[in-house]
Amino acid sequence: MKIIKALLRPAVALLLAVLMPLQAAAAPAGAVDMKMDAVLSVDVSTSMNESDVNKVSNEAMKMFVDMASVQGDKIGIVAYTDQVMREKALLTINSAADKQDLKSFIDKLSKGPYTDIAVGVNEAVKVLESGTEQGHVPLIVLMTDGNNWLNAGRTQQQSDQELADAIKKAQDKGIPIYTIGLNADGKLNKAVLERISHETKGKSFITSTADNLPQILSEIYASHFKLKVVPLTGFVANGQFQDVTVTIPNASVQEANISIMSAKPVEVKLFDPSGKEQKIPSDRVVYTASSAYSLLKVLTPAQGDWKLQVKGVQKEKININLVYNYDLQLVMEPLASTTLKPGDEVQVKAYLQTAGQKTADADLYKGLKASAVLTDLDTKKSEEKPLTIGAQGIAGSFKVADAHDYELKIKAEGANFLRETAPVKLTAKSGGAASKPAPEPAKEPAAGALSPTVWAAIIAGVLVLAGAVLYALSAYRKANKGFVGQLVIEVKDEDTGERANPQYRKLNAFKGKVTLHQLLQLAPEFAETKDIVFRPGPNDTVLLHNATPCVVEKGGRVFDAAKGKEIRANDRIKIALQNVNKSISVEYLK
Repeated sequence: MKIIKALLRPAVALLLAVLMPLQAAAAPAGAVDMKMDAVLSVDVSTSMNESDVNKVSNEAMKMFVDMASVQGDKIGIVAYTDQVMREKALLTINSAADKQDLKSFIDKLSKGPYTDIAVGVNEAVKVLESGTEQGHVPLIVLMTDGNNWLNAGRTQQQSDQELADAIKKAQDKGIPIYTIGLNADGKLNKAVLERISHETKGKSFITSTADNLPQILSEIYASHFKLKVVPLTGFVANGQFQDVTVTIPNASVQEANISIMSAKPVEVKLFDPSGKEQKIPSDRVVYTASSAYSLLKVLTPAQGDWKLQVKGVQKEKININLVYNYDLQLVMEPLASTTLKPGDEVQVKAYLQTAGQKTADADLYKGLKASAVLTDLDTKKSEEKPLTIGAQGIAGSFKVADAHDYELKIKAEGANFLRETAPVKLTAKSGGAASKPAPEPAKEPAAGALSPTVWAAIIAGVLVLAGAVLYALSAYRKANKGFVGQLVIEVKDEDTGERANPQYRKLNAFKGKVTLHQLLQLAPEFAETKDIVFRPGPNDTVLLHNATPCVVEKGGRVFDAAKGKEIRANDRIKIALQNVNKSISVEYLK
C-alpha cells in the first residue's frame, strides 16, 4: 500500500496541474448553483418548554423543509442540549418522501436538562464539513432561547472556546449562521447570538413569541438566496373563500412558494391566469399543511396574475407571503483592460443569465435597478455608480480617481430578487501596465536540455503510470473494503417508554463485519444481539444479517434480514428484542 501511495502522489499532482486550469476556464464568471446545504440546529433543552410551549419551532423547521426545492437541496438536523441528542445527516431531497422523512424526524425530537450553544454550533459545522456538496451554498439556522445552562463538568470558559473555534471554522468555510433567539421570558443573551451571526455573515432574529417563526424562516430562506419575501394581502377570515392575487412577474420563475400562516386550518383553491382551477395537489402544485402554516409550491408557473382563494375560520387572522425561486445569475462581460491609469474611464456591461444562457426575457429588466460597486482596496471605501438598464442588459461607465487597487462588481436589484456578479480586480497603480512582461522570442533548447517531444513522451508516460496506479489502488480498496459512515443507536425501554441518549458508533474502525452486540459495548443484557451482524455493502451501504428471533422493522413493516438486507444512508430500523422488553433503533448515517 505504501508503494502505491508513493507512486500515486506525483502522478496525481501532474494530473491536477493539467486539469485545474481547464476546470477553472470551464466555470463561467458569476455562475451560481442555487442549491443549498442547510443544517437546522435546534435547542431542545427543557427551558424551551417556556419559550415554545406549542412546539412552533418544530413547525417552523418543517416549513423550511417544505420551502426547499423539490429536488437537489440537502438538509440536516441537529438537536442539542449540552450534548447532541439527535442528529440527521444531510439528506438530499429528491421526493416528497424525503421531505416527510425529515419532518418525521423533527416530530420525534426529545428534550434534556442542560444547554450549551457551543455544542449546537460546533456539531452543525461538522455536519456540513462531512456532507456538503461542492457548488451548493451552505448555511446553518440556529434556534435557541440564548442562554447556557452548563452541567457541573463543563465551564463557561470551555464553552466559549469551543464556540469561538466553531465560529472560526464557519468563517473559513464560508458558512453563514442565521440565529433565531426566542425571548419569551426576557432573558435572551442577545449579544452572543448577534456575534455568531455577524462574524459568519448571517443574520440575527429575535422574537418574543414562537408564532413569528414561520415568517422568520421565510426571511432566512429568501435572504440566503438573495430573494425577497413579498407580503401579499392578509385578512381576517369571514368563514368564506376570500381572493388574493398572486402575480408571477416573468417566465424565469422556477417555483413560487406561497406560505399561509394561520393558527387554525384553512382551505385553499388556486386558479391560473387563464382562470382555470388547478388541482391541489398535482404534479405542478405541491401542497403541505400543519397546525401553524400551509404552503403551496407552484412549479414553473405561467406568467401573469393567479388567483388564490383562502377559506379560514371566522375572525382568524391570516397572513400570506410569497417567495420566488429563480434560475437566475448576473454576469459581467469581460473588461477591455484591468490595468488602468488614474482618470481612466471604465466601460462595463452585464446581463442576466438563466439555464446557463443569456436571458431573452425582457420583462426581467423591467423595474430593475443596477449599479457598479467599486471598492478601493487601499482605503477600504466603496462607492456605487448607477448603471443604465436596457431591454437586453445593463451598461454604464465610471472613472477611477487614484493610483490604487480596486475591486469591481455589479449589483442588480428587482422587486423579487437581488443578484451580484463575481468581483473583478483592477489596478491603477504606477507601473501596472508594465507589470506584464513582453513575450520573449522562443529559444532553442540548451545543450543537454530535454526537447518538447521528449517532455511530451515523459508526461504521457506519467499519465499512463497514474492510470495504472489508480487502477491498482482501486483493486486494493475493493479487496480491503471497510465501512463508511456511522450508526446512531438508541435503546428504548418498552415498559416505561424511557429512551437512552443516542450513541454514535463510527464504522470505519471495523473491517469485514461488526455485530450489534459489539456496538452495544457487549452489555450482557443484550447478548442476544451477537448474531445481528453488519457488513460493508455496495455503493457505501450496509448489509444487515439477522440470525436471531429478534424482529426487525423498517417503516412499521417487518424487515426480513435472515438472508441479508441492504441498509441505505438515512435508513432507520427498529429491532425488538426477545429476552428483555426493550427495542433498539438503528439509523445509518453516511
